[in-house]
Amino acid sequence: MQLAALLKSKKIMPEQLFMVSVLAVNGGNYLYNLLLGRLLGPAAFADAAVLITFLLVLSFAAMTFQLVTAKFSVLFEHELFKKFISKVYQHAAIVGLIFGILIIAFSAHLKNIFNTSSSTMFVIFGCGVPIYFLMSVNRGVFQGKKAFKSLAISYQTEMLSRLLITLALLFLCNITSPVLISIGIVMSFVFGLIPFKFSLVSLKQHIIPQTHKKAIRNFFVITAFYELTQIVINNSDILLVKHYFESYDAGLYASLALIGRIVYFIAWMFVMLLLPTVVQLKKEGKETAPILFKYISYIAAISLTIVIACFSIPEFIIQFLFGKHYIAMAPLLWQYAIATSLFAISNIFAYYYLSLDNYIPVIISGVFGILQVALVMFFHDSLAQVVHMQIIAMALLLAIQMVCFKLNHYGL
Repeated sequence: MQLAALLKSKKIMPEQLFMVSVLAVNGGNYLYNLLLGRLLGPAAFADAAVLITFLLVLSFAAMTFQLVTAKFSVLFEHELFKKFISKVYQHAAIVGLIFGILIIAFSAHLKNIFNTSSSTMFVIFGCGVPIYFLMSVNRGVFQGKKAFKSLAISYQTEMLSRLLITLALLFLCNITSPVLISIGIVMSFVFGLIPFKFSLVSLKQHIIPQTHKKAIRNFFVITAFYELTQIVINNSDILLVKHYFESYDAGLYASLALIGRIVYFIAWMFVMLLLPTVVQLKKEGKETAPILFKYISYIAAISLTIVIACFSIPEFIIQFLFGKHYIAMAPLLWQYAIATSLFAISNIFAYYYLSLDNYIPVIISGVFGILQVALVMFFHDSLAQVVHMQIIAMALLLAIQMVCFKLNHYGL
């Protein structure tokens, strides 16, 4: 009661509470990854890292539905909003079912491609995919309507259930099977549905006016393309390292990636706030650039702090988070942090333009996502070289995004 009264007296905004919640969720997810790394060891953690990477890939794929839902939840009202949401739920369920079936059908091939110890973990993971897509639409409604309390609850329940269920399974069964980890992940999807608005779900076929349908389709296509580039840029390195290197080295690299990506995960909370805010400002005919500068300054300051810490005390950070078995990655930690920092800042530019229906910077991101994969495929003599290729690709991407912004706002 005293905390509630204090929060009320201080007039803390819902956006600020959501940012605190996102930090807590990211902290919980990091704790989940760190505990797996310590409990499993580098070799077994490599299998877990594949599942975690698949989870990130799934989150980016489903994010297309979340962002589309968020944007048009701002623009649509009353009956049109209800028709739109019902339609999105139907399409999300179908797409999620298709993806889930494909993962299950190709589980044996995935085991061989990524050198994992089990194909069953992919089968279990595939069963949870449709639930995740429905969860993302639900979150899109909360994001678009700025119902940040409900949005925070959804992220919190997913994170907490995954952490607690996975740890319980590992300790109770006393084995380090990736199958247990996949069960924990799928169970967390169910809890992530809380709170779920069943009133918005309908099996009826709703008709949306053609003009709105075209706008929805165009935004969906370009968002899907951009989320695909996010998947490539964010996750291709771990999957390629798992393919090209031994399991022990892949496990070491996975620990490096999880620490270095803290910049990106912190930046993501600003993206969640950026899109509905920019759409609303545009709808009201107001200037949108100041909100972009505000969030970029936040991310730049956070990135610089993290890079300096990774450069100054890399051994302490890695040993504290993952243990002495991963200490070999210390020299690369600050370099990987630079790569993710460059991407996090360029990502804010891309989502800003996505909100404004300016799709050229989004296409540019796709090009550099492909460039990053190509560089790693051709230059992977060592883990250090893999990191250096990412720095090159992300530095070029950010430079091009800044040039695009200058041309769009200030001309030649």
